[in-house]
Amino acid sequence: MNNAQATLRALDLSTALWRKSSASAAENDCVEVADLAHGAVAIRDSKDPHRTPLRFSATEWAAFRQSVISGEL
Repeated sequence: MNNAQATLRALDLSTALWRKSSASAAENDCVEVADLAHGAVAIRDSKDPHRTPLRFSATEWAAFRQSVISGEL
């Protein structure tokens, strides 16, 4: 694990502000996202919010989003 990954894992998410897509309506089968420092994000499953969230640096998140938008994923 490199220093950036260790820093992301060390962040306390107990006060993170989680949001889900407005397209999710009233359903609870959603992915929730929390903005972190320096453009990083944390991702969790709304059905299991106590499970350890995934964390992505700003660069990793941008690459993921671009892959989804372009249809690669």
